Amino acid sequence: MVTLLGLAAGVLTTVAFIPQVIQTWRTRHTHDISLATFAIFTAGVFTWLLYGLVIEDWPIIIANAVTFILAGTILYFKLRNG
Repeated sequence: MVTLLGLAAGVLTTVAFIPQVIQTWRTRHTHDISLATFAIFTAGVFTWLLYGLVIEDWPIIIANAVTFILAGTILYFKLRNG
């Protein structure tokens, strides 16, 4: 039950980034996105991913791997397009 709760939390917080990735991908507009916030957030998600790998916790690993890709995509467009 605890693993299912972790998976549900991971799915919800990860899926929350999909609309922003789609909008950023379509418009290439990142002016209103804070570079500092997304850089720190992406680094934090990567750290959570490493933590999940160390403790071998699959909900943490999966959620943070996907979130890292999504946040990294937004960060990439922010760095590329300003």
